Amino acid sequence: MEKHDGRDAGRVRPGDLKDPWYDELASGWGELDGTGAPTAPAVPAPAVPAPAVPAPAAAPERSAADIYLEVQASAAFQEVRRRYRRFVIPAVAAFFTWYVAYVVTATAAPELMARPVSGAVNVAMVAGLAQFASTFLLTWAYARHARLRRDKAALDLRWVVFEQKREQELRQGAER
Repeated sequence: MEKHDGRDAGRVRPGDLKDPWYDELASGWGELDGTGAPTAPAVPAPAVPAPAVPAPAAAPERSAADIYLEVQASAAFQEVRRRYRRFVIPAVAAFFTWYVAYVVTATAAPELMARPVSGAVNVAMVAGLAQFASTFLLTWAYARHARLRRDKAALDLRWVVFEQKREQELRQGAER
């Protein structure tokens, strides 16, 4: 969306609607081509004509907060949160237990941690490196879980909110 001055600055107008989760500048769209003109998009967005929306007789006005509260109470949102908690709570508990066990063992049993494993490498070094490895493993597992179990459902919820806000803005535009 380009910058506009005046009363409608920053307001989404019918026909300007694109994917709200797409970052144009990240893909090179909207960047200058060296002559001062913006580069053309690789795939031009189709022109969306402004839909003719009949003004509702007495549609109740819903605020953005009402829309978000409705989505939050939906079964789909609760399912996304449940999937999140089913992964995060056990993962945090396991990782925290592993970290505390490492710290407690290092302070309570220094002779165990000083035991050589191979040459100058001792148990403390192996356990310390295992802390780093488990952090990366946990990060990978979280990203995989999010991608496979939550991202699509969360994106669908975002579109529900976006469509509801769009309908509300179109109704407000038709009333003016």
